[in-house]
Amino acid sequence: MEPLTETLHPSEAAYLARAVESRRQQFTSVRACARTVLAQMGINRPPMVPGMAGRPPWPPGVVGSMTHTDGFCAAAASSSLDARSIGIDAEPIEPLPDGVLALVALPSELTHLRVLAAGRVSTAWDRLLFSAKESVYKAWYPVVGSWLEFEDIRLRFDLAGTFSAELVNRRHGSDETDLVSAMQGRWLSTRAHVVTGVFVPA
Repeated sequence: MEPLTETLHPSEAAYLARAVESRRQQFTSVRACARTVLAQMGINRPPMVPGMAGRPPWPPGVVGSMTHTDGFCAAAASSSLDARSIGIDAEPIEPLPDGVLALVALPSELTHLRVLAAGRVSTAWDRLLFSAKESVYKAWYPVVGSWLEFEDIRLRFDLAGTFSAELVNRRHGSDETDLVSAMQGRWLSTRAHVVTGVFVPA
């Protein structure tokens, strides 16, 4: 994918003052995606400098999420009247670094991935699990305001392109349990990337 062009706000340009070119291109391209989706809602894109937990601010009354990786970027947004939270993530189709899967996956998820892989060997299930947990976290944090560890949630995928999340660490309260229980996601695998998304209804 060719980098997208976007006129950055002064605060965004200042944020990128020391960034390498690849980081600058991804930052700019994903904000071009944000501009496009906000324009469809009749809203001008505001300055989107990463803040707490690396989250960019969205306009009042809007919830959204952005993701970028080599060769891919995307943004999704909705009115807060329709969505409580959104999380999206994209990852390249390549093996996770050694030891990472054991850190992000519960034992039951490892078994689940082996069963899925037997049915569809062409899908990078380890990357998909990582991406889906990133999407869940991106939807979780804006609402709850606390960290969510990889081992706090259990994911279940199906071959039709959907997944669900379940909170398994009870250090989180009932409100947070309800939030995660409401998370239903979708996934897509292309030749180069896996893409996941979560939409939590208002």
